[in-house]
Amino acid sequence: MPKVHVMDHPLIQHKMSYIRDKETSTKVFRELVDEVGALMAYEVTRELELEDVEVETPITKMTAKRLSGKKIAIVPILRAGLGMQEGMLRLIPSARVGHVGLYRDPVTLEAIEYYAKFPGDIEERDIFVIDPMLATGASAVEAIKAIKKRGAKKISFLCLIAAPEGVEVLKEAHPDVNIYIAALDEKLNDKSYIVPGLGDAGDRLFGTK
Repeated sequence: MPKVHVMDHPLIQHKMSYIRDKETSTKVFRELVDEVGALMAYEVTRELELEDVEVETPITKMTAKRLSGKKIAIVPILRAGLGMQEGMLRLIPSARVGHVGLYRDPVTLEAIEYYAKFPGDIEERDIFVIDPMLATGASAVEAIKAIKKRGAKKISFLCLIAAPEGVEVLKEAHPDVNIYIAALDEKLNDKSYIVPGLGDAGDRLFGTK
C-alpha cells in the first residue's frame, strides 16, 4: 500500500537546517535544494527492479545487476520544483522530464493549471512529482490529477517539507500515491504558510519577492 515516508537520513537533516535558515543566501539555498533532491532520489529509487547481466571484468566473467529497463519520468511543479530537478537527474540521467504549471488563486487558494507537458509514453513510466513544499496540498493534488488524465498509473510525490494538513489532503485525493518528505512540519498558519517552514521556496530559489 502507498505510504508516507519521512526521510531521517543525517545528511538530509543537516542540509535542511541550512535550507530553513533565513540567513542562507540564494546561491547556497539553490545548491542545497539541488543536493537534497539528489539524496531523496537515492532513497526513492531503492525499490527499482534489477535484472541479471553478464559482464567481463579485467579478471573474469561474472553476473552483475542492472536496472531492468525501467522507464522513469520526473515532473517538477513549476516553478519551485525546478530546484530539485537537476539533483534527481544526476542520479537518474535517463529519466524523461515533464512539467506542470499551477498558480494559486489568492482568494480561494485553489490551484489552477496553466501549463502541462509530459513525455508521450507517460503511461508506461514511474512518475516522480517534485515540489519543495506541500502546504495545503492543492497544487500537488491538481498536478497529480493532470498527470493521471494523461494515463500515468504509478506516481510518487517528493517534497522537502510538508504540513500535516497537506499530507492528509493529498492522501485523501490520491490514496495510490507514495509521499516522500524530508521533514514533516508542525502545521499551517492562518495564511496557509508551513510552520516552522522555510519561507517561499520559489522566491528563495530565484531571488524574487
